[in-house]
Amino acid sequence: MAAEMALVKPITKFSSSTPRIGTSRVPSTRFFTIKMSSSTVAKKKSQKQEIKETLLTPRFYTTDFDEMEQLFNTQINKNLNMDEFEALLQEFKTDFNQTHFVRNKEFKEAADKIEGPLRQIFVEFLERSCTAEFSGFLLYKELGRRLKKTNPVVAEIFSLMSRDEARHAGFLNKGLSDFNLALDLGFLTKARKYTFFKPKFIFYATYLSEKIGYWRYITIYRHLKENPEYQCYPIFKYFENWCQDENRHGDFFSALMKAQPQFLNDWKAKLWARFFCLSVYVTMYLNDCQRTAFYEGIGLDTKEFDMHVIIETNRTTARIFPAVLDVENPEFKRKLDRMVEINEQLLAVGESDDIPLVKNLKRIPLIASLASELLAAYLMKPIESGSMDFAEFEPQVVY
Repeated sequence: MAAEMALVKPITKFSSSTPRIGTSRVPSTRFFTIKMSSSTVAKKKSQKQEIKETLLTPRFYTTDFDEMEQLFNTQINKNLNMDEFEALLQEFKTDFNQTHFVRNKEFKEAADKIEGPLRQIFVEFLERSCTAEFSGFLLYKELGRRLKKTNPVVAEIFSLMSRDEARHAGFLNKGLSDFNLALDLGFLTKARKYTFFKPKFIFYATYLSEKIGYWRYITIYRHLKENPEYQCYPIFKYFENWCQDENRHGDFFSALMKAQPQFLNDWKAKLWARFFCLSVYVTMYLNDCQRTAFYEGIGLDTKEFDMHVIIETNRTTARIFPAVLDVENPEFKRKLDRMVEINEQLLAVGESDDIPLVKNLKRIPLIASLASELLAAYLMKPIESGSMDFAEFEPQVVY
């Protein structure tokens, strides 16, 4: 997905007390195709491994395509700045990363050196990332198809963004082949459940997803450039250019929201903006804190990394959203850490040997506590931000 700017210097130091990568090779094994449904990952010869479908799992999205067509109908919507969209289209057509995603023998050699728990967490990273990118591909592809008659320029941009997402998903899936695995993306398209979002919610959520993707990728890239001893797998070397795709996608969604002032200029927009900021930030924080081995494996302190990404994403988002969370208030991080503790307790309950009834009874107070922390974080005094007095669009690549 996309991303935009580099206003403040990234984190320059991370925890260095982390596990190192093994040097011995892992014996080659059979190649498995993974078919991810909402409940299982099926491997050949019935070797199955359950996927825990939770609110934190990457999802596929759909929307009201008829409403989308109305929003981008130039006869109905006079706020559409087609000059801006034309400029964006030309940038997408340039396709800066057309020849960027080319693999070499380093990939397989590096994968064979990753051992133990880190190997499994690396596979999970590739699976989740591939699923998220493929989700974007499906949504953008359908929007490109549905808007072709209503607004050919916007439709073509969506189609070109689906090109980017497909390229990312394919690159990640090839990475899985280094670990003798592959996602069955055709099966995934049919078997995955789709979550419905109204168009304005698609705009909020996707903008944030693209921007936070930018900050994650560029921060990891810069960290590994300064600390090459943690460069355990060559996919990270591609993140500098990769994140610019995320950046361009985010810029496009920023332009879409600017063309729909009703999504930005009233009290309801402020409430929804804060809600989606909180949802995206909390989801990332809880997800990553369940996977500290991955971040430690590349020399990062998980919570420090996440807070840097959240703060930078929030500063970026404040350029367009009418209100954002005060994530630099120390109380916000304290609440996030409390949510991590509660989530860990919920996971422990789920993995216990108790009968389902007992598990559900144990979950009730924990879910109530988590909801209370979420509400308290949401109700913290927000930062008024954004402006409908937008500067003239100027496409730019930011590193």
